[in-house]
Amino acid sequence: MAAFIIRNMESADWSHVSRIYQEGIDTGYATFETAVPDYSDWDAAHFESCRFVSEDSGEIIGWAALSPVSGRCVYGGVAEVSIYVGKNSRGRGMGQALLEVLIKASEKEGFWTLQAGIFPENQGSISLHKKMGFRFLGKRERIGKLNGLWYDNLIFERRSNKVGLD
Repeated sequence: MAAFIIRNMESADWSHVSRIYQEGIDTGYATFETAVPDYSDWDAAHFESCRFVSEDSGEIIGWAALSPVSGRCVYGGVAEVSIYVGKNSRGRGMGQALLEVLIKASEKEGFWTLQAGIFPENQGSISLHKKMGFRFLGKRERIGKLNGLWYDNLIFERRSNKVGLD
């Protein structure tokens, strides 16, 4: 595996992050989004902390971030995971490295539960989340339409063994 670094995402990274996001959209099974939002909309929908990019030889090749699952205060320690790896960098352990950093940072920020909604067709993401301690909770059948077709979504959750124990 080639050497890479993971660092905090900056707004100046958006052109690279959005390109990788578009590559995920293009797979047809990474998100229900059909177009990359502009940075201000994306920024408003994600926590300011827990945003990371991975670089290889100065090129951004992946990103990860957390977004709220609800505006209700009771869910203040619960976040949804977004993790994307560029199409030319998949299968190199980048997703695992990003998710490891994201999990550690989330616990430092007081998050006790991370959740992920994953398309059944996205076997790479399912395997990664299971490997990183996420458990399968269930399937939301025909939960949303994408390009006129109904899709299921699998829900995975990881409960911290460090935060929210009391």
